[in-house]
Amino acid sequence: MATYNLVIAEDNPKDFEFLKQIVESWDENCHIEHAPDGQVALELALSHAVPLVISDIQMPRMNGVDFAKALWGQKPQARIVFWSQFKDEMYIRALAKIVPPETVYGYILKASPREKISSAMATVLFEDQCWIDPEVRKVQGRTGHSQTALSDIEFEALVDISLGLTDNLIAQRRYLSRRGVQSRLNSLYGKLSLDQEQFQSDKVGVAFNLRNRAISVALRRGLINSFELEHEEVELQSWLKRYKGGVR
Repeated sequence: MATYNLVIAEDNPKDFEFLKQIVESWDENCHIEHAPDGQVALELALSHAVPLVISDIQMPRMNGVDFAKALWGQKPQARIVFWSQFKDEMYIRALAKIVPPETVYGYILKASPREKISSAMATVLFEDQCWIDPEVRKVQGRTGHSQTALSDIEFEALVDISLGLTDNLIAQRRYLSRRGVQSRLNSLYGKLSLDQEQFQSDKVGVAFNLRNRAISVALRRGLINSFELEHEEVELQSWLKRYKGGVR
């Protein structure tokens, strides 16, 4: 019987042990290689002709999306099963941009029953078929619709306001005029349907602060989350250091 080399990228020891038990229950003979972060997973996966990987999304050093982008960039034949407790739109959106044509991959939620997780993973790794959780497919439908899917510049605007930047600072960071910033924000508000929610009355005036409302809606849709905003904050602080050094 052939032996399959299987990389499991998971930083949580309990989750790794759960996956290990599932893999050991299969009829296929698998040699498991554990990667505690995305960077180690990439190094291990690249050593195999046809990498087989089960990967968490949120991991230290390199998240699952960046890991997959780097791996597929060199080995598009790699089969990756993403398993995550998140069906955040930001991850689904990012994955849609990096999956190579005809690549087999899967996305299963950690909250799924054990039997479903096992079957889905085996389907991707050994049966050459994609498997996407139905809940994730719903999000994919939203990200693929022109009226609700955010463009790159709209997502960039969302990140900027989530980090607390003013229009003037966004203009400096993104090399835009102030009017250009406001145009991006208005486009973002439209995609989030905030224009349909907004109203005005004599008693309260304008009902919503659109900046704050956009962040609230984005959090509920999974367009942003605290884990990824930590990374964006690091990028912002790096830019601020350069910007302040150049201001006279």
